[in-house]
Amino acid sequence: MKKLVALVLAAVMLLSLTSVFADAAEEKITLTLWDIATESDANRPAYNAALAYIAEKYPNIEIKEVSTENQQYKIDIAAAMADPSTLPDIFFTWSGAFLGDFVEEGNVYALNDVYANLETKDSLPEVMLANGTFGGKSYAVPLTMNIVAMFANMDLLAKAGWDKVPETYEELTKCCDDLVAAGITPFGCSGKETWCVTEYLEPIMEKFVGAETLGNIFNHVEGATWADADIKASVDAFQDMIKKGYFDANGMSLGNDEVKANFIAGKYAFYQNGTWNCGEVNKAGENFKVALFPVMNAERATYKQVIGGPSDSLAVSAHSPNAELAAKIAFELGKEICHAGYLAGSGLPAWTPDYDTSEVLPLVNDVAAIVAEAEGMVLFGDTAMGGEDKDKYLAYVDQVYSCELDGQSFMDGLAGDLW
Repeated sequence: MKKLVALVLAAVMLLSLTSVFADAAEEKITLTLWDIATESDANRPAYNAALAYIAEKYPNIEIKEVSTENQQYKIDIAAAMADPSTLPDIFFTWSGAFLGDFVEEGNVYALNDVYANLETKDSLPEVMLANGTFGGKSYAVPLTMNIVAMFANMDLLAKAGWDKVPETYEELTKCCDDLVAAGITPFGCSGKETWCVTEYLEPIMEKFVGAETLGNIFNHVEGATWADADIKASVDAFQDMIKKGYFDANGMSLGNDEVKANFIAGKYAFYQNGTWNCGEVNKAGENFKVALFPVMNAERATYKQVIGGPSDSLAVSAHSPNAELAAKIAFELGKEICHAGYLAGSGLPAWTPDYDTSEVLPLVNDVAAIVAEAEGMVLFGDTAMGGEDKDKYLAYVDQVYSCELDGQSFMDGLAGDLW
C-alpha cells in the first residue's frame, strides 16, 4: 500500500509539471533573470548559449535578463531581498551563507520536488547540491565550480631568467625581485573591487594557517578565531609584497577587467583570480600556465590546499508567480551554462558532461588536475560568511590593499568585531 501511495504521488507531481509546461505552450510567459554575466564577464558566452537554447526549446517562454557587475550585484540582490516584490523569478547567487541568509528570510523556493523529477537528474550528482542545501532542502542549481589560481605569463618569466612557476615562497620572492629588476611588474590586482583583493589575501592566509583552520574561521566553528598570529603574518606578508613594488602601483584605481586585460596584454607576469578566466587566458596564447600560491608556513599548510569550490548557482524567488516553472527553467539553464562554460574555459562542470570533451582547453584540464589532487578546499570567505559578518570582513579587507590597516589591526579588528 505504501508503494502504491508513493507511485500515485509521483504520478501527480509528474502530471503537475506536465500541466505547467502545457500552460506555457498555450500562453506567453515572461520570466526575469538577474545575473553577473556582463558583456566583459568570462561567463557571458555561456549565458548567451544557454538563453538561446531555452528560446529555441520553449518559444512561448521569454526570459528578460538583467546583468550587473559583481560588486554592485551583491548590493542590488540584497536590496531586493528586503523588498521581495522586486525580486526576479530566477537569480544568480553564490551558495553557502550568502544564499543561506536569503533562505532564512523565506525568499527562496525549495527545488527538491523539481529536482526529483528532472529528466537529466542523473547528470547532476546530489553532492553538488550540498553548498545550497539548508535544513534538508535544496535551494540552488549549481553551474560550474572554480578555485583561485595564480596565472603566469611564461614569456615574461623567461625575460627574468625563470623557466618555471615558483613553487615556494622563497622562490616567488626571488622571482619577483628578478622581474622588478628586469622592469616587469610581477602582479596586478584591482583595488576598486574588494573581491579581487580577497583572491590574493585568502590564498595567502590559507597558506599560513592551513585549510582546516581558515575554513573553521570563515564558518565560525566553535574555538576558531581571527586572533591567530599567522593571520597577522599573512596580511603583513601581502603588504610587504606591495611595498616592495611587486604590484602595479596604479592597482587601487583599476577595475578587474582592466587588470585582467593588462595581464593578458603582457603588462604583468602573474594574475591571481578565479579559474573562470582560463578561457580568456588560454585563448590569448599558449605560453601561460596555472598554479597555486606557494606555502607560507609548512607546519600548518600544504601547497595543494585551495580556495574555492562549487559556488556559482541559480536560485528561484519564493515569491515568483511562476515559481515551479522558473525552477524547471533554472535547472535547464544551469545545465546549459555549465556545458557551454566548461567548453569555453570558464569553470569546471558541476554537471557530469554527457557530450564530447576532447576540445576542453589545456588550462582547464590543468585546473581539473589541481582540484583532483587538492588536499583541502575552503569556500570563498564572502560566500562562507553571511549577512553583517561578510560585510564587516570585506570592510577590513578593503583597507589591506591600500595599507590603511596592518596585520595587527586586521587581526585585532576582526577578532573584536566578529570572533
